[in-house]
Order: sequence, then structure tokens, then C-alpha cells
Amino acid sequence: MTAEVVLDGESLTPADVVAVARNGATVTVADTARERIRESRERVESVLDSGEAVYGVTTGFGDLVDERIPREDLDALQRNLLRSHAAAVGRELTTEEVRAMMVTRANTLAKGYSGIRESVVDLLVAMLDAGVHPVVPSRGSLGASGDLAPLAHMSLVLIGEGEAEVEGDRLPGDEALDAVGLEPVTLRAKEGLALINGTQLTVGVAALLLADAERLVAAADIAGALTTEVTLSSTVPSHEAITDVRPHAGQAASARNVRRLTADSDVVESHRNCDRVQDAYAMRCLPQVHGAVRDAVAHLREAVEVELNSATDNPLVFPREAVGDRASGSDSAGVLSGGNFHGAVLAMRLDYLTNALTELAAISERRTDRMLNPNLQEPHLPPFLTERSGVRSGYMIAQYTAAALLNECRSFGRPSMDNTPVSGNQEDHVSMSAQSAYLARKAARNAAAILGVELCCGAQAADFVDDALELGVGSAEAYDAVRAVVPKLTADRPIHEDIEAAGALVESPAFIERVAAALDEELE
Repeated sequence: MTAEVVLDGESLTPADVVAVARNGATVTVADTARERIRESRERVESVLDSGEAVYGVTTGFGDLVDERIPREDLDALQRNLLRSHAAAVGRELTTEEVRAMMVTRANTLAKGYSGIRESVVDLLVAMLDAGVHPVVPSRGSLGASGDLAPLAHMSLVLIGEGEAEVEGDRLPGDEALDAVGLEPVTLRAKEGLALINGTQLTVGVAALLLADAERLVAAADIAGALTTEVTLSSTVPSHEAITDVRPHAGQAASARNVRRLTADSDVVESHRNCDRVQDAYAMRCLPQVHGAVRDAVAHLREAVEVELNSATDNPLVFPREAVGDRASGSDSAGVLSGGNFHGAVLAMRLDYLTNALTELAAISERRTDRMLNPNLQEPHLPPFLTERSGVRSGYMIAQYTAAALLNECRSFGRPSMDNTPVSGNQEDHVSMSAQSAYLARKAARNAAAILGVELCCGAQAADFVDDALELGVGSAEAYDAVRAVVPKLTADRPIHEDIEAAGALVESPAFIERVAAALDEELE
């Protein structure tokens, strides 16, 4: 576990987000970032003194942009912004999702372009470290202007409103802060907008998803390698000569994994000169399909790593000399309105990843069928992987579950392709990035369960392979890991526990670590 994550607005990684959100790492703000925050706030104060109309600082929001706000009402404007925008509904975000949103928001504020006071950022960080987790309904973000509604629910707690959980107790915002010795802040000009205008729900969830998806594709290689062995399929499709002449990075990585996992396999050697010329695509094209999924995950990682360290609110406050005359503000501050809050760069890649994870699940389900299907399976395997088939159904219905979950993945829409204009048509094109993130996480969970089904069947099929033949070093370790949580199916029993246990194994970092430790080379 990472003991401490330092926020400087420049170097936050997906692994850091996971450390804070899932593992409880503490958070501090770098001294360099503190200086930038203070300078940015000074620029906002200079704008107030200038009397110039600046969006979100001295004007209303959205379609109310032309409404000039008197200086005596500027604090109320920011407070009202949080209250009015806290309009989300639906299931509440999990603790890890809330913590991911909080740490990513704190980091973008640390860049020093938001005009927020240091004390407000400090309170957000202190809430993280003290375990004050705002209650945030999940539905309501359009991904432009950022994740407004969920971030507003998060931010209400900073002013002593809304609700938060503290050590399992659900409390009003002021009581939650008081329970850990913190006090609410009174927001000043620009600060409410700085807290809620950005992509931090989307990018926080995407950072967690990255960790899960990277683990899934490695688990898929493990499951696929085991299935390759127990179905007496060939490892030749993973030969380096094949990938060398089509050198996609993901394909090469999955092919290397299969070679490592099946190394020293007696099973593979036992049928090297068999009569079968080629395997079905679900076996033969494993490197190509798994590799394409890897490439999709890498494409999302590229955007997430940039977004985690980006200023995503509007307007942004710059030194006057950095922007010249094409900005409102003051002699020392240039305030620019733009669209960095628009989540398209994440939404499109998240939808792409949903597609990719669906294909990862699809090829896994096809491999499962080749172990279960009496019309396709090898002679050493009994129908549906059970003795006395007919009297017993074995793992027959496990495939039904995989098929149902796969159908659900295929039914997911593509939110980034949708658009509903809002705010009097001022915000006339939105990204729907939060919905894309939620669906991608659902696809990941479904894929994990489907891979769990494959592992259950792979381990069961291995029990019907000649006892004199040893599995490859990685496949053997995978078999042992599955058998540690799923006993051999010797008679019909409710198998939902098998599927759930194997799916949890796929989602656990310990599974990948265990198999990797058994290899002579690193598992990718």
C-alpha cells in the first residue's frame, strides 16, 4: 500500500488514485502546489477589485451568464451554486468512487488555475484523511460542464451541508465534520464553481477501472492458456514469429503470456504431432483478440494519465502575461472561458473499452463452450464436464450465466454518441462521460464473472486430463488457485458459489500475483 500520496497537480497516477480510494493512503499537498494555489487566489481577488464582469466570478451560470451579481451577493452565489446543482439521484456512489472523485478534484485544484483558497483544498484533503465520505447519488452528470451534480453533492459537506458517512455512520454534513474535529468553510467568489466544474467523477472512476481492466486482461490470458491446454489445443498461434510479422503491442504481450504460462507443459507436448491441423478461432485467435483489448485499455490509460493532472474547470485563471489581452480580468489576472470540463476525451475511450471488454468476455464464453459442448469437446472430456452426464448436468448452466452476462454487455448503449442540450441551449453539446464510466465498470464486472466461469470449467477439465501429464507451470498454478476456492465438481450442487468464488478470484490482485510468482518470466 502507498503510505502517502502527494498532490502537486502534475504527477498523480492511476495507481495513486487506487491507493487513496481503495487502500486508504493519506494525502498531502506539495509546497509548490500551495504557492500556485495562493497566487491563483490573489488573481481572483484582483479581478474582484477591478469590478470587471467575469463569468462565474461576478456573473450567473449557464444561461444566466449575462446576470451581473452585486459584490455583496458573491458569497451567496457560490453557496447557492452548490445547493442548486446538488440534483443527482439514483444509487449512491461507493466509498472508493467518492474517494477517487475527492482526490482527483483536490489534485486539479492544486494546479493553481482555479482561484480557490488554500484552506478549501486543505479541508477537502483533511476529509479524505479523516474518512469523511460525502453521500453522492450517482446519476445526474452529463460530462459537461463536467460532473456538476455529483461534485456538488460532494462539495456540500465542505460548507457543513449535505450528508457524509463517517466510520459507517450517516450524518448531516456539519455533524460529520465535527465528528472528526473539522470545521466547514464559507465559500468566497469563484470557489463553488472551482469545486464542481470538472471531470473528476469520470476520471476517478476511470482510474479505478484501469486497474481492474489491466488485471482482467492478464486473467484472461491465464484462463485462455489453461483452456488451451485442457482442450488439447495448440500454442503455436502464440509463436513469436507470428506476432513479429504483425507487431501490435497488445497481441505480442498476450502471446508472450501464453508461452510463459504453458512453458514445460507435458500436455502441450503430448499432442504436438496430432492430426488436427488448426484450432477454432476462440483458441487460435486468443493473442489477436486479447491483444486488441490490451490496446483499448492502453488507449484509455493515455487519456486518464493526462486528465488526472489537468485543469478542467471553467473559467481558468492565468497570470496576465500568459494570455495577453484576449482575456477578461485585471492587470495581473487573465480569466479565460473554455471547455476543459468537456468529458469527450474520456467518454469515447470508455465506450471503446466497454466494446473491448465485451469482446474479451465473448471469446471467453466461446472457449467455455468448447470445454462443455459434447458436439465439440475432445474425447477425454465428458459432456458438460461431469461423470454420469444425463443424470447430472455438471457445469451446463454455468454457460447460460456467461451467455446472459455477455448479452447484458452487448446491450449497453454508447453514451458518448448521445447528446441532450441543457441550460437554455447554452450547453448544447455534452459528453455523457459519467454514464460511459459506469457502463464500462459494469462490463468489467460481467467479464470477470464470465472469466470465472471459464476458470471453473478449465480446472474441472484439467481433472479429466491424463494424470501422467503435467500442465504448464503457469496453468498448473492457476489450477491450484482455482481449486483453493472451488472444489472439484464430483456431483451436482448449486454452482453459483463456484462462479462467484472464481469471479472474485479474477478480480483479486492476489490471483495474478500468485500465477506470476510461479513463472520464470514476468506476466504482462
